[in-house]
Amino acid sequence: MGRLQLALNVSDIDAAVDFYTKVFGVGPAKRQPGYANFAVADPPLKLVLFEGAGEPGSLNHLGVEVDSTDEVVAATQRFQSAGLETLVEDSSTCCYATQDKVWVQGPDAQRWEFYKVLADSDTFFAPTPEASECACDVPATPATASASSASS
Repeated sequence: MGRLQLALNVSDIDAAVDFYTKVFGVGPAKRQPGYANFAVADPPLKLVLFEGAGEPGSLNHLGVEVDSTDEVVAATQRFQSAGLETLVEDSSTCCYATQDKVWVQGPDAQRWEFYKVLADSDTFFAPTPEASECACDVPATPATASASSASS
C-alpha cells in the first residue's frame, strides 16, 4: 500500500500550514483557500488540512492513499466480504482531485477512505450519482458512509 492519510480540521489554515511545514520539513503539495495537503515522504504520510470543516483540532477522517485503482477495488471486495458497509465513489472529484475511492466507517464513527488520485482538479467537489456532498466536508456521524455500493 501507499501511505497513511490523516485529515484534520483546523481553525486557521495559514497557521496550520506554517506549523506542519516546520514539523515535517516540507511545504504543502497542494494549497487552495481553506485547504492544504502535504505529501510527506518520511514518514510516509498524506496530511490533509480543512479550515472550518469541523471542530478545530479534531479528526476529519483517516485514509490510505494507494498506488492503483485495482487496490481500491481489492479493498472494496475485502470490506464487503467481511460484511462491512461501503460507499464506493468512482472518478469522484473531492479535495481538488479526481479519485477512485471506497469509504468504510469504524465502530466509533471514524471514517476511512482508501483512494487512488487519478488527476488534480481546480474544483473542491463535484456531485456524482453516489455522492451529493463531499464526504471529507461532512462531520462524522453514525450514518456517514452507511450507503452500500458495489465496485465496477
